[in-house]
Amino acid sequence: MALLHSLDTFIVDVPTIRPHVLAMATMHQQSVVIVRIRDSDGFEGIGEGTTIGGLSYGDESPESIKSAIDVYIRPVLESVGVGNVARAMSTVARYVRGNHIAKCAVETALFDMMGRRLGCPVSELLGGGRVRSSMPVAWTLASGDTGQDIAEAERVLEQKRHRIFKLKIGKRAVADDVAHVGAICKAVGSRGSVRVDVNQNWDEAQADLGMGMLHDVGVALVEQPIAGDDITAMARLSARHTIPLMADEALHGPRTAHRVASAAAARVFAIKIAQSGGLVAAGEVGSIGAAAGIGIYGGTMLEAGVGTAASAHLFSTFPTLAWGTELFGPLLLTEEILAEPLRYGDFELQVPVGPGLGVTLDEDKVAHFRRDRTAPLLHAVNAGGN
Repeated sequence: MALLHSLDTFIVDVPTIRPHVLAMATMHQQSVVIVRIRDSDGFEGIGEGTTIGGLSYGDESPESIKSAIDVYIRPVLESVGVGNVARAMSTVARYVRGNHIAKCAVETALFDMMGRRLGCPVSELLGGGRVRSSMPVAWTLASGDTGQDIAEAERVLEQKRHRIFKLKIGKRAVADDVAHVGAICKAVGSRGSVRVDVNQNWDEAQADLGMGMLHDVGVALVEQPIAGDDITAMARLSARHTIPLMADEALHGPRTAHRVASAAAARVFAIKIAQSGGLVAAGEVGSIGAAAGIGIYGGTMLEAGVGTAASAHLFSTFPTLAWGTELFGPLLLTEEILAEPLRYGDFELQVPVGPGLGVTLDEDKVAHFRRDRTAPLLHAVNAGGN
């Protein structure tokens, strides 16, 4: 049995290429928790735990993710070993409640280590193997400025990098948001698909109004317009509107996915490995959605290269991926922390093919951005403004 030899966690703070404006915060950097695990046979695996905007998005922060792994998950791995991912993570689940992102980071590292040991990609260890080698990737337009967003859309269309666009809205009046989105829909035209993400910032009345107006200006999909725990209201909205409602913050693993599916509260699932609690749990969310006839979309927590590669491995195993993915996280950062960047081109992301995750860290870049070696960047997240 392979035993835990070492476990290291650290936070890297990487600036974003522009302010990333969401309903609940404006991001100027992404803080990424990296976990590196080495076993007694000398094999190593890496994982990533990333959230959005510190604590403004969810109940885990970079600091809490690191602490949960160091203080509570490490002793479990020391006692049970790290050679069997299922046994290790089921034991972790017994002693550590919640902390989905921390668990995802550890499980990812264990799968990476197992893949390296066996000489096969992580995708071959999940769901019977990959059924696609690449997948469409959306780009989020989140500057908040209509002209800037249109220029950005034109640029990535010209580069053949993205033709699916998601707009972050919900901070302005509904009519103002719809006017902003409508102008972008008109500019993109038939060259791409435009969706919106409200990040739970509307009440039901606003969502009822907004979903109808957004359908009229050509939007294809509305992501989590109201609170994720208001399943009944989500079901009412889904029943009333032609435009599909996509569940995101409503999904925190298989149990919540079953509740949303049973209530017919969404017609699309945004599946995130971190929010689900790991690759295995996210795969189960996908299976529940597919069995219920719900469309599947590969979501992101704006992970850097490690978490994005892990998500791509899982999403490559899904039988259907009708709504594509949102795995653009590394492209939002000013610097790449992988030794060899993930490959984007022809509107798709290529799934890595090497053993494990198929990626390695750029140790110099990581050393430069490590929080414990450099002063933290100031004003990383502003609540509610630029």
